[in-house]
Amino acid sequence: MRQAQAPRQSEVSRPQLIQSMIDAMRVPDLRAKILFTLAMLVVYRFISHVPVPGVDPQALSQAFEANALLGFLDLFSGGALVGMSVAALGVYPYITASIVMQILTPVIPQLKALSQEGEFGRQRINQVTHWLTIPVAFFQAWGTLTFLRASPVFPDVEFGFSVTMMAMLFSMVAGTMVSVWLGELITERGLGNGISLIIFGGIVARFPQVVGSGFLEKDQAAGLLLLGLFGLGIIYVIVLFTEAQRRVPVQYGRSVFRGGKMQRQSGATFLPLRVNSAGMIPLIFASSMMILPVTVASYFTTGLTDSIFVRAARFFSDALDPSRFPYFGGLFILVVLFTFFYTMIVFQQQNLAENLQRNGGFIPGIRPGRPTQEYLNRVIIRITWAGAFFLGTIAVLPFFARIATDVRALTISSFGLLIMVGVALDTMRQLEAQLMMRNYEGFIR
Repeated sequence: MRQAQAPRQSEVSRPQLIQSMIDAMRVPDLRAKILFTLAMLVVYRFISHVPVPGVDPQALSQAFEANALLGFLDLFSGGALVGMSVAALGVYPYITASIVMQILTPVIPQLKALSQEGEFGRQRINQVTHWLTIPVAFFQAWGTLTFLRASPVFPDVEFGFSVTMMAMLFSMVAGTMVSVWLGELITERGLGNGISLIIFGGIVARFPQVVGSGFLEKDQAAGLLLLGLFGLGIIYVIVLFTEAQRRVPVQYGRSVFRGGKMQRQSGATFLPLRVNSAGMIPLIFASSMMILPVTVASYFTTGLTDSIFVRAARFFSDALDPSRFPYFGGLFILVVLFTFFYTMIVFQQQNLAENLQRNGGFIPGIRPGRPTQEYLNRVIIRITWAGAFFLGTIAVLPFFARIATDVRALTISSFGLLIMVGVALDTMRQLEAQLMMRNYEGFIR
């Protein structure tokens, strides 16, 4: 069937983005992908409202009001933790398992060999990642329940190997695995990266509640208006650094046999090296490392005796409170360090210099092989400085935003904004690619 050419003369006046969305809904298979993606996100939001057994809703709400750390942890679950749902952990156990596998792949010879076996190797590594997600989810579920144990959230629950406790643990792990399954269905049959869209859906769903809390907190809307402008500026900077790249010129020269003669072909292109190639991973690492001491210290702050352990626990709880400067100062340093660490691990796994030499490519003025690798290492280190300070700045901006606006209810996490913008850009790229394949005009410039 012949595809319609777009845009049509009668629709020229429409904005290109709106016209592209209309064109996407006109294509049957693309419309099916979009509707399937939306349906899976609705299913996930339904699951996120199913509570685990044995929870007292009133006590849970009071615990969140009394402990700022719980509200901060709720940011990671997209609002599912505040209702103590079966999806309270979200897909973060799977993300943790994926990060562990990425770090272990270049270290363990068996995993490194699998990563070099193409599609089969990637499937096996993905399978191992799914199996690793289960114990990680169990550990995180146990830690979450233990952390809430100090509050009367579970009045009739006996901690240990009781039936209710096991039901709570298994339901939270099952909620995580179902969320991961829904994300993979979106990736396979929908539009965009499913795991990222699951996280995106949780953050977006929590946004109206956060804004509403800010309005209730302030008598005037001046602080909220200032924060809105501040947020638009952050989004602009995120888009700028997410799309920024250093283009390294590359030339190709190879001989081909054509027409009974050996002919030399040449071409020029570039190797795109992203300024922020680590994405949101350093923010997750750093946030987890900063939350861990506070979480552990909270277990000892309620001691009956004023021992040295109780005093030390109270010191860490106060010093590393998510609303204070020491927390964000430590977060900035850890984000910068983790950005370099993760970027170099991923970069070394790509073997760019070896792949260039194998395909007959070279960087002008640089000898192939080891000199090319050393040159690329220097380039990636220089541009990573900009990416690291960008991520560190994004991490601490909410702290200064609360100081400037005095709206403490608006605690949208920095990596939440980064996820929202990154996922939106990636989904739009995929939508544009689908439209271009069907002779429609794209909308990303």
